[in-house]
Amino acid sequence: MTTPLLLIEDTPSLQMVYRSVLTSAGHAVRVAATAADGLAAFTEVKPSVVLLDLVLPDRDGLDLMADMLAQRPEVHVIVITANGSINKAVEAMRAGAHDFLVKPFDETRFLGAVDNALTGRPPAGRAARPAPRPRAAPATASPASDAFIGASEAMERIHAKIRSVARSMATVFITGESGTGKELCALAVHDNSARASGPFIALNCGAIPQDLLESEVFGHVKGSFTGAISDKPGAAAAADGGTLFLDEICEMAPALQTKLLRFLQTSTVQPVGATRPRKVNVRIVCATNQDPLEAVRRGRFREDLYYRLFVVPIHMPPLRERGEDVIEIARAALQRFSAEEGRNFTGFSPEVETLFLRHPWPGNVRQLLNVIRHVVVLNDGGLVTPAMLPESLPRGLEAAAPEPERDHAAAADPTRLGDLIGRPLAEVERLLIEATLARCNGSVPKAARMLELSPSTLYRKIEGWKDA
Repeated sequence: MTTPLLLIEDTPSLQMVYRSVLTSAGHAVRVAATAADGLAAFTEVKPSVVLLDLVLPDRDGLDLMADMLAQRPEVHVIVITANGSINKAVEAMRAGAHDFLVKPFDETRFLGAVDNALTGRPPAGRAARPAPRPRAAPATASPASDAFIGASEAMERIHAKIRSVARSMATVFITGESGTGKELCALAVHDNSARASGPFIALNCGAIPQDLLESEVFGHVKGSFTGAISDKPGAAAAADGGTLFLDEICEMAPALQTKLLRFLQTSTVQPVGATRPRKVNVRIVCATNQDPLEAVRRGRFREDLYYRLFVVPIHMPPLRERGEDVIEIARAALQRFSAEEGRNFTGFSPEVETLFLRHPWPGNVRQLLNVIRHVVVLNDGGLVTPAMLPESLPRGLEAAAPEPERDHAAAADPTRLGDLIGRPLAEVERLLIEATLARCNGSVPKAARMLELSPSTLYRKIEGWKDA
């Protein structure tokens, strides 16, 4: 039986948000609100991954992490800290944490950190593939690259565009929802290019604190700032002769966008603290789960950089628009996971396949793979039936029906405002936000859209309640 993730977080609203995101992605979660309860749960369930807020009411999170690592050194701890506590996150990494999350963070970064911890991969944004890779002939994925399995019309167009663009030096801009396989698309472009034997360096711009991102991209020299104890080449130099993949490009700070534009224009990098630039030969592939043009309109992304990068766009379609591909991906994943876990599954029942075709899959391929992994780990084999599916996945087909329209007339009914009159405005705001989060099943992005706020603003408000 698979062990749940352990989430140690004392703020109820954040507990609800984090748990909802994790369960929607197919993960089982055990929640604790204090260090004492967290350590007891850690001893009981023996999780492989712990999500640990460093600020707890009864004990310092670093001390708790030390106790957990002393018990089980193999556990992967992801520490969660506020924006003003970067030094504490760095201290946690030195003490043995696998990764850190700085609030506010989005669902993509959150789930990416968890996926990396579960598979033992290095943290997102610090993972690289500098070793030479053999060139792949067709623009198709390996058996493990489930997002590229399928023969739908949408994916055929993707394969054709990859085959065409891979032979050029043109910058590729990949868009698509979280979990659709944007990094796999970038890898396919690299593997089908003349640079396939060179390095493929992936950097997640949303996974690294902004004050460290310049050093991660362009490198630094020893002594250029506090903590720079040795020279570091940076991702752009490490990708020399190969491909640099910049994920979540729209999260890049404006000041660094200017330096990236200069890099694209001159093909030179100048590490922090260096006196001379260095020429490199790098192909840029970038990706975002946002609308980049909307980011330009809002002033969060430079227009000149957008037009410099947006040369060959590739949009990865969501799983719900890929028809029968969902069944092909599920069958391939079932076969692969069965072999890994020593199980003997024969396929899916017609009811399960129908449910898979009807389900909207908000987490896309990532969510589907988590569902299949859940089934394989918790069952011995045979035909997959609806009873084997995780509880987070609706059994009935009616679950795929769209959410009902909001009753604006009822919401505007002044007779329902009586309980709020006389309360402080901050308290009314908190009640409204918590009610909206509950309606959106804990999804901060959905609640933010409903409230016409940015997700980062909503995260900051939720975090502020903790300090109040």
